[in-house]
Amino acid sequence: MTQSGNKAANPCGESHFSDELRLIPRWAIVGALLAFALVEYYFWIALPRISHHPSRLPAPLHFYLLLSLGALAALSVLIMGYISNDAPRRDMSARLWMICVVVPGGIGVALYFLLRQPILAACPSCGAHIDGEYHYCPQCAYQVTPCCGNCHRSARITDIYCVHCGHELAADHPPARLHAFSN
Repeated sequence: MTQSGNKAANPCGESHFSDELRLIPRWAIVGALLAFALVEYYFWIALPRISHHPSRLPAPLHFYLLLSLGALAALSVLIMGYISNDAPRRDMSARLWMICVVVPGGIGVALYFLLRQPILAACPSCGAHIDGEYHYCPQCAYQVTPCCGNCHRSARITDIYCVHCGHELAADHPPARLHAFSN
């Protein structure tokens, strides 16, 4: 799905969780199911055959821990799949960040979500790659997203007044900042 498709579905540019889930490729879903099955097979079937000592844990705790290990393996594969599609749309190295997922303790995953760049979008006028949070294209001054002509903060296309400064948005046609470029 392209960024322009997201903008059409959601004019504010906000990303919904369901849109983010669609970034997980099919190979990651199949890999996650396989990883879960392999971990469960190993701990429930293969390991008890070669182990000479039965588990000393209570049965419910043993069951919970083994299911948790399988879920953790599956989640790691799903996160790698998500990062493989999310990192390129943010102009980041997918391979580097997918490797960081295997860092123990989830540190690599936490760093990815803390340090990831904003989503890049294409300017409808000139096609330049621009930060998804920009209101104007830095290459051609085309207004990419709606904003207040007074305080220049984000506004929804349906707003009548700016929620930040109270400026009447209808008075901004064309936006005051674009007057210099239209002459």
